[in-house]
Amino acid sequence: MKKKFGFAVAVLMAIPGAGFAQDKAGAQAAPGNPITVSEKGLYSFVSGAVVGAAQKMPEENYSFKPTPDVRSFGQLVGHAADANYMFCSLASGEPNPTTGIEKSKTTKADLVAAVKDAVAYCNKVFDGMTDTKGSEMTKFRNFNMARLTILSLNSAHTDEHYGNMVTYLRLKGIVPPTSENQGPPRAQGTK
Repeated sequence: MKKKFGFAVAVLMAIPGAGFAQDKAGAQAAPGNPITVSEKGLYSFVSGAVVGAAQKMPEENYSFKPTPDVRSFGQLVGHAADANYMFCSLASGEPNPTTGIEKSKTTKADLVAAVKDAVAYCNKVFDGMTDTKGSEMTKFRNFNMARLTILSLNSAHTDEHYGNMVTYLRLKGIVPPTSENQGPPRAQGTK
């Protein structure tokens, strides 16, 4: 348990712009909406990784499926875009502006544009969110959830599918965006 908590803290500390402002003395001060800003920081990291993966995969591999019973890489990108719109519109209380990307878009250009647009839409929702508004309850399936919890679910779902995308990229010999520039692996026991 301590190991998982330590990892989570390390990830959050490494996220650039995770939502803490510096005062003049250099000490960290919490922003006016620390939960919203923290959630947006995490979402920015995860969604940026998905966009980066979508951009890195060559067009000819967008139809790639490791096994016949799973989504193609392109379908993963479309699914991530669809889910972003669904979760973020639900969190905002607006009607979902776009559906069916996974089933209607097939080219790399269309899918990269769609996932970028979905991320931009979610960023707009985050920009209009506050901790107070985020604590308002809304329905998600049969559950009552806070709006910020819905946005947190979106980050988790996006991260889940980024993990799938990483596997697809690696199977094609492509280094995923979050593994770039990490240097050579170290031997066990060295610093």
